Amino acid sequence: MKTKAVRLHGVMDLRLEEFELPEMQEDEIQAKVISDSLCASSYKAAKQGGAHKRVPDDVAENPIILGHEFCGVIEKVGSKWASQFKPGDRFIIQPALNYKGSLDAPGYSFRYIGGDATNIIIPNEVMEMNCLIPFDGDAFFAGSMTEPYSCVIGTFHAMYHIKEGQYNHTMGIREGGNMVMLAGNGPMGQAAIDYIIHCDRKPGLLVVTGRRQNQLDRLAELLSVEEAAKNGIELHYFNTSCEDPKAGLMELTGGKGYDDVLVFAPYANMVELGDALLARDGCLNFFSGPSDKDFSATFNFYNVHYAGTHIVGTSGGNTDDMKESVAMMSEGKINPAILVSHIGGLNAVCEATMHLPEIPGSKKLIYTGIDLPLTAIDEFEEKGKTDPFFAELDKICKAHNGLWSAEAEKFVLENK
Repeated sequence: MKTKAVRLHGVMDLRLEEFELPEMQEDEIQAKVISDSLCASSYKAAKQGGAHKRVPDDVAENPIILGHEFCGVIEKVGSKWASQFKPGDRFIIQPALNYKGSLDAPGYSFRYIGGDATNIIIPNEVMEMNCLIPFDGDAFFAGSMTEPYSCVIGTFHAMYHIKEGQYNHTMGIREGGNMVMLAGNGPMGQAAIDYIIHCDRKPGLLVVTGRRQNQLDRLAELLSVEEAAKNGIELHYFNTSCEDPKAGLMELTGGKGYDDVLVFAPYANMVELGDALLARDGCLNFFSGPSDKDFSATFNFYNVHYAGTHIVGTSGGNTDDMKESVAMMSEGKINPAILVSHIGGLNAVCEATMHLPEIPGSKKLIYTGIDLPLTAIDEFEEKGKTDPFFAELDKICKAHNGLWSAEAEKFVLENK
């Protein structure tokens, strides 16, 4: 069976290729990918090539299929898994397999499975680790967004606090405490805000920072101060391009500092600002994975010793985090549509991935079975003046408050 896929051959060497998949084995599953969301982690894999922790050293000889935020339909099931899965089932995948301690993951490490492909072979280890997850949502794009949501869910679960005089770690954020998301105005920050506002363990104060006022203003439209207040949270959007961001951020806490600090940008000054904002027993989560293996920043170890401040890092979520993401979507508690800013076809993946940091907006959603230039939703109106396809898409999106939707997806899949 042939597939068309974007494969990584080396440093910034991405190629859209058509090739033959091997015959499916009895412990494998054959599937069709419908949607994939481009992730900054894929850009990092492209930038580092074989030097990336999850990318094989021999990627030049055995290229891997890129993409790990995908949703699709099962087409054929090997006998080993026939009692659990069947053709026609929709699925998502938790890429962090942790199979026998390996870092191997779909979208980074495998030759025949990845999100930026039309057809794939799902290897045995995905099912062995319970990482092939049924998805019965009404839109494939929502399935693609479960992985980014699972990453932020895992982040919040990994944070911890210690009661004074005790040695037991209390996992999770400090309920009712002060939280700041530094550089939280990107797509993962959006997912984190959406989740923490609507989950069952909330801060009392949430401050989200960024340097671009237009992005903060858009966030305030999508995830409003009023919506947060309904859920018991005092939400502030704060522009750190001011003269003294530390002073302004500390003022919002009455000088107490923040119990939970999340850093969404791999810059030393962001880590150091986060450190300076920590309250007693404050937890700093370094969320954004750096490309530089020698990345470091200073940390106040006086406060580590006397104030109990501490640091944690997470890289992806786990299967339970993804299932929580699916459950919250199905209950209408989180809205994956707010993350989508662009759509495109498989033909757009190579250029978009290699230039991802330069492209404004949030998530770039790819429908792998079509050809379509990467296009921002806010460009639909202008393109629609000369193209009836975009005119109709613009009409649909405007009917959904300027957001992507199951209706928009259905139109694309039926008309491209």
